Amino acid sequence: MFQQCIIVGNLGADPEMRYTPAGRPVTNFRVAVNRKWTNQDGTPGEETTWFRVACWGRLAETTNQYLSKGRQVMVVGRVGASAWTTQEGEARASLEITAQDVKFLSGGTGQAAGGQDFPSEEEEIPF
Repeated sequence: MFQQCIIVGNLGADPEMRYTPAGRPVTNFRVAVNRKWTNQDGTPGEETTWFRVACWGRLAETTNQYLSKGRQVMVVGRVGASAWTTQEGEARASLEITAQDVKFLSGGTGQAAGGQDFPSEEEEIPF
């Protein structure tokens, strides 16, 4: 079996990096993916879906160093879903992607930055 998810969106906040008790780095960030359309009556529609992203190893270190709120990224990875109930009794759900690759698409101002690839965990960092 094979599962792969590709999303393109903007970071909702700066990434947060931490280390597991074994010393392995993990970076988490949120990506907003927007979808726009025109309804049959001509009115515009829009919806935003939020994804939580987890990066591990060298990819975690690199994304933590170079990404910031507002930057546009393409994330390729495996998707998982989780559901829970808040203390107020409201049902909640979220989607989380375990990133295999992250591609930098633009800066926080929306300007293209050459599509810099971040190395995956197995690749060497060139600098």
